[in-house]
Amino acid sequence: VFPSQDPLDRADFNAVEYINTLFPTEQSLANIDEVVNKIKLKIRRLDDSIRTVVRGQTNVGQDGRQALEEAQKAIQQLFGKIKDIKDKAEKSEQMVKEITRDIKQLDHAKRHLTTSITTLNHLHMLAGGVDSLEAMTRRRQYGEVANLLQGVVNVLEHFNKYMGIPQIRQLSERVKAAQNELGQQILADFEEAFPSQGTKRPGGPSNVLRDACLVANVLDPRIKQEIIKKFIKQHLSEYLVLFQENQDVAWLDKIDRRYAWIKRQLVDYEEKYGRMFPLEWCMTERISVEFCHITRTELTKIMRTRAKEIEVKLLLFAIQRTTNFEGLLAKRFSGCTLGDGTAKKTEVPPPSTNPFLEDEAGTETDEIVIEKSDTDRPKKPKVPDNPFHGIVSKCFEPHLYVYIESQDKNLGELIDRFVADFKAQGPPKPNVDEGGAVLPSCADLFVYYKKCMVQCSQLSTGEPMIALTTIFQKYLREYAWKILSGNLPKTSSSSGGLTITSLLKEKEGSEVAKFTFEELCLICSILSTAEYCLATTQQLEEKLKEKVDASLMERINLTGEMDTFSIVISNSIQLLVQDLDAACDPALTAMSKMQWQNVEHVGDQSPYVTSVILHIKQNVPIIRDNLASTRKYFTQFCIKFANSFIPKFINHLFKCKPISMVGAEQLLLDTHSLKMVLLDLPSIGSQVVRKAPASYTKIVVKGMTRAEMILKVVMAPHEPPVVFVDNYIKLLADCSTDTFQKILDMKGLKRSEQSSMLELFRQRLPAPASGAENPGSLALSAPTPEQESSRIRKLEKLIKKRL
Repeated sequence: VFPSQDPLDRADFNAVEYINTLFPTEQSLANIDEVVNKIKLKIRRLDDSIRTVVRGQTNVGQDGRQALEEAQKAIQQLFGKIKDIKDKAEKSEQMVKEITRDIKQLDHAKRHLTTSITTLNHLHMLAGGVDSLEAMTRRRQYGEVANLLQGVVNVLEHFNKYMGIPQIRQLSERVKAAQNELGQQILADFEEAFPSQGTKRPGGPSNVLRDACLVANVLDPRIKQEIIKKFIKQHLSEYLVLFQENQDVAWLDKIDRRYAWIKRQLVDYEEKYGRMFPLEWCMTERISVEFCHITRTELTKIMRTRAKEIEVKLLLFAIQRTTNFEGLLAKRFSGCTLGDGTAKKTEVPPPSTNPFLEDEAGTETDEIVIEKSDTDRPKKPKVPDNPFHGIVSKCFEPHLYVYIESQDKNLGELIDRFVADFKAQGPPKPNVDEGGAVLPSCADLFVYYKKCMVQCSQLSTGEPMIALTTIFQKYLREYAWKILSGNLPKTSSSSGGLTITSLLKEKEGSEVAKFTFEELCLICSILSTAEYCLATTQQLEEKLKEKVDASLMERINLTGEMDTFSIVISNSIQLLVQDLDAACDPALTAMSKMQWQNVEHVGDQSPYVTSVILHIKQNVPIIRDNLASTRKYFTQFCIKFANSFIPKFINHLFKCKPISMVGAEQLLLDTHSLKMVLLDLPSIGSQVVRKAPASYTKIVVKGMTRAEMILKVVMAPHEPPVVFVDNYIKLLADCSTDTFQKILDMKGLKRSEQSSMLELFRQRLPAPASGAENPGSLALSAPTPEQESSRIRKLEKLIKKRL
């Protein structure tokens, strides 16, 4: 049970082993008596220990029973003491109740007596107050009535639970009757002071009416509303007569007179009646708000009647004067009297921290745009902070189509002017030091867009903003096609439509017309302009979504216009690629026509390589310098050129047949030279050597390495055939029999030899590629030049359609 080091305590104790450990040799048996004595002593001690333990356990049961009995006795004693304490507590409680019974009765009597005295005092006050209230009402002592009535109403609230008593109910009815009489009397006094014909009584009656307004505050709210309604109606009755629909001053060109009239009326009111009405009634604001509602209704009717007479300048003039007046109201009043309908107008999205065109850089017009954005920023919060925004100007919204049509016409004229200016002034002067210049017309267009958007958002953020967005979309597309795509250099029939065909058919002696330096700069300028328009259109979309109502935000989508500018960019890059590609074509044609079986020694690079390098050095630095501000599109140009040139080079390489060993070595040298030039293409002719992008380098290395492998296979001896075929499969990893056929043609083998080689090739193909004879099952990782050529043809057709 307990851990022990004694061998006798082990579970696997073996007596024989133990004895052998005690007497390992015969000589050790001499000590056997001593060992026996030790064991006997140990046995004796163990017996003594066992005996002591057994004896100790004899009295345990008896001691436990004795302790249990003692615990039970202690519990019984404790229970008895607790019961005694409980009995004493009950007796004490009964004694306290008997002592305090009389005191409790006295407390109840005191409370009832106090309540009775208080109620009698309130009743006395109520009865006296009602009598005084009736007397003061008859004498029109409104100043005293205002304070007394409030007190009577407060006291009457204490008697709500006593309304079953006839006297109390009678007093309550007298109070209500007095309130009704006061209300009718005050309304009659106001009607007498301000009759419908407009005669007004200042001075004495105004003091009486001022006190009457204080009484009206305590009466039914309907009395107060009736007083306000009648006073405002009487105060604005002259306005309805002066600005009737048939009056000249009622038309939009004299809208200033409406606002001048109400300003004079408000000043007159402040002088004569400012102290008559309590400040919390906000009478000046109520008069202004009612004036706005009437003006909005009247303007709506007259504009509906004379809709054909509304012109853009007249409409904008009226809207400007109206919004100025609304801004003046916002400065003067808090808008606390407005209804829920106007308050909803204040719920607009928070202002954006990314103003339209703020991030654009590179042109002088950007400074103008940023300045305009800065001036607009403090205006943005005014729309949600102005509770009066739209209270009158909302009536102009149904007629904003006139403004939208005007902007449509103006933008159409602006685009026509851009076209005319481009024809008259020609393309922008190329400036290689500064890179390809963005056409100034695009900045002018977006500055005008900015102006229209801000102006329209001040007029309305609803459907008119959607209509304006549609106009913006229309002229963004027109700008992309008329100004950008329309001015891309066109290729002539001999060098344009037939250029790609001649590249594929390789008509010997065909002349290729290259773009001039100015035309290359123009293409780069149009590309930079399209890139600027693409980025700015995205910002325009974001800004329009910020300006328009949240419910209409999803209807603003300029993705189609951004795609249009992307197409212009793609077309521009493709034109640059086609131009350089076409310039290199005669050199490749010359390469394929050379007699490579007659080359006797390997020299420097061939003339056709020098010609290709010359064209690259002529075009690429111009394109790179003009696309300095849009580096990613220069990278796209390099990648597209590599994807076009390398398959074409390999295609011409297959046409070099037959090739001798020395000729193949010369071609390999030329291929390596072209590979080095293409790897250096992005920074060729530049003083600053910049590492080419990894994506471009990967394409060049993959394509040109394939060309080198083709030549290495051609250089390899075709005997023994098995080694040649295995070497081909290893180097090219191309399972196409067509490619293998072309390699054999380049080597100049006879048809009989080619047949046996092809049969062997089919036998040696790896198992997964057993169906590789079908061109459609070629390995995707290594497309053949024919596939590349077909892809180029499809791409060229697509580009021609878009152009």
